[in-house]
Amino acid sequence: MADDRPTPLDKMSMLRSATPARIFLPRAGPALTTRATLDFQLAHAEARDAVEERLDADRLFDELTSRGLTAVRVKSAARDRRSFLLRPDLGRKLDDDSRQHLKALAGDYDLSFVIAEGLSARAIARHAIPVLERALQSLDRTSWKIAPIVLAEQGRVALGDDIGETLGARLVAVFIGERPGLSSPDSMGVYLTFAPRVGRTDAERNCLSNIRPQGLPYADAARKLVYLCHEARRRQLTGVDLKDEADTLPSGELRAIDAKS
Repeated sequence: MADDRPTPLDKMSMLRSATPARIFLPRAGPALTTRATLDFQLAHAEARDAVEERLDADRLFDELTSRGLTAVRVKSAARDRRSFLLRPDLGRKLDDDSRQHLKALAGDYDLSFVIAEGLSARAIARHAIPVLERALQSLDRTSWKIAPIVLAEQGRVALGDDIGETLGARLVAVFIGERPGLSSPDSMGVYLTFAPRVGRTDAERNCLSNIRPQGLPYADAARKLVYLCHEARRRQLTGVDLKDEADTLPSGELRAIDAKS
């Protein structure tokens, strides 16, 4: 009788098809094959390029306003890409002109959305607007006062604290390009912080990571973000004490939560 059990090679092939991670790479003697080596070098080059790329802020701003969204542009204290990469602290605070500009727009906002290129401009260029649109569609605009969308150049996650505090927002959601990996040079993250103020720690935020078609899909990311926004406002907190339980809700439940919050 034939043995239909998968062989070790079959199992390796199945695992390789289930993940973009570099596992069970083919070898030629003691070294990797030429194809595997070249693939690695290409992925490494794409990751480096993603870090160095600059966001086309003009184009992204036009895309936001063409959709009827009110948007404003700001800059961090990092004057160029080199200082942004070498001085992380500069990317965490607004420059003086931007702070004065936002002070003039300050109000009683429930939520502020911030878009910053972080360490992958291509992630923001590809994924920010699709997720933002879905999140805005799911929020009841009669019960949520949304601040103007802030497009921040040379920004890191903590820049959202400075922006949210300056605008007077109760919540800030920062869309940011994540550090590129060797299989994901265009991964976007969203960081949500309640009562943003300068000095908040990462333990006081919630993070949705690896947002892209090959990772966390747009619709799922928006649904989880909206759920976390509702719960953060209801419970007056974000961070380690706020768990993402969006997947446990039945369809349409977010609207019910919105009505109660």
